[in-house]
Amino acid sequence: MAVPTASRVSTSALTLRLRKFAQAAGRPLFAVLLAIIAGAIVIMITAPGNPVDRFNQAINAYQALFTGAFGNAQNFSFTLTTVTPLILASISVAIAFRAGLFNIGAAGQLAMGAMTAGIIGFKLAFLPSGILVPLMLLGSIVAGAIWGGIVGILKAWRGAHEVVTTIMLNWTAFYFTDFLIDGPFRDPHQATQTPALPPQATLPHIADFYNSTLGAFLPKIDQPAQYLVDVGLFFALLALVVYWFIVSRTTFGYEIRVIGQNIKAANYAGIPIKRNIFAVMAIAGAFSGLAGGLQLMGQFPYTLIATTFSLQTTGFDAIGVAVLGRATAIGILLASLLFGGLRQGGTGMQLNAGVPGDLVFIIQALVLFSIASEFLPVIQRSLPQNLGLGMLRRPSIVPVPAGPAMTELPDNGNSTIQDSSESEIAEVEADQNTLATPTSTGEISSNRSEKE
Repeated sequence: MAVPTASRVSTSALTLRLRKFAQAAGRPLFAVLLAIIAGAIVIMITAPGNPVDRFNQAINAYQALFTGAFGNAQNFSFTLTTVTPLILASISVAIAFRAGLFNIGAAGQLAMGAMTAGIIGFKLAFLPSGILVPLMLLGSIVAGAIWGGIVGILKAWRGAHEVVTTIMLNWTAFYFTDFLIDGPFRDPHQATQTPALPPQATLPHIADFYNSTLGAFLPKIDQPAQYLVDVGLFFALLALVVYWFIVSRTTFGYEIRVIGQNIKAANYAGIPIKRNIFAVMAIAGAFSGLAGGLQLMGQFPYTLIATTFSLQTTGFDAIGVAVLGRATAIGILLASLLFGGLRQGGTGMQLNAGVPGDLVFIIQALVLFSIASEFLPVIQRSLPQNLGLGMLRRPSIVPVPAGPAMTELPDNGNSTIQDSSESEIAEVEADQNTLATPTSTGEISSNRSEKE
């Protein structure tokens, strides 16, 4: 019999890609759907009136939530202001996940990055914008990398667990930045905050940037002041591309993936474990530090306020985003939009639908709970295979047929196995310790049957 044609190979490859995509997207989508349903049940239980009124209350709440987050361009711009630092902090958590590490220190790394950028902006205010802004961004990256690198050093060379060290360094960063804000850099006319950054140290809003560049040739945006998202969003999107490239297209990315999946195998393969652990935590800190710098430089009031970092939820929301996004670049982007939309739309839901904004936290918690509890795989295993959910199932191992083999032998009867793929030869050699020279297709089938 002939080998499979190119069309069959391409079809099977497409099916495999679709199956892989369905498996990757199935759990996050199921988790979000389950959280929305559970949130609606909470609203219906707590709302007054008959069951119909309670159901309408749940519908109105979600409608207000969606409108407040994505209903118009202005609300969407508000959502993107939350999404920008969330993307960068989530990359910080995700790249640590790839190496089998649990970085919950993004909040502290973000605080140190913002504080360093602020100090550079205050001390070098005489510099022009073209020099000052890159220096501030570079300073935030370096500060975050140092703060994350401390965790990497303690983990790699002292064996200290990264969860403990990141928690401790978070509070160290919070108290240290509060000391600087209340002390050496405090605004003499204000309490518990620094002066505002000089104008040349801030980032423009995207609407203003568009009007001053492309707006000279294209229609301008009316009332640009109402669109608050700044050009830091472009840095966040670029960071997603950089993260994807590091993880998927570099030797370092391959090494940290191997370390994360099996550290013993990585050590046996000669991969430098300690150096890579330090490097991945330093890179993780760099992304979080950049998030802090962009947040300070891009959003009003362009000032540092004491106790803000310890109350800000971006660093901890990043854990949920990285888990929901399965540590992939596109997953982080979509999960950041979801979490940012929940944060922004929660206010509108509370004002317009009369539903407490705490429902947002309930939904976030239920999303993570659903993923951690592995509800979808359990449901898949309990359902019969003929319900059309095969795309979400893992591919089963196809047994070797006992009939005549598919391999064609040469006409001259020599010992070379003619195959369309060298990988199949490797599989035959791996399965048999000693491969005898076959003389017929029946002998190959017999050898395989005896081996099984």
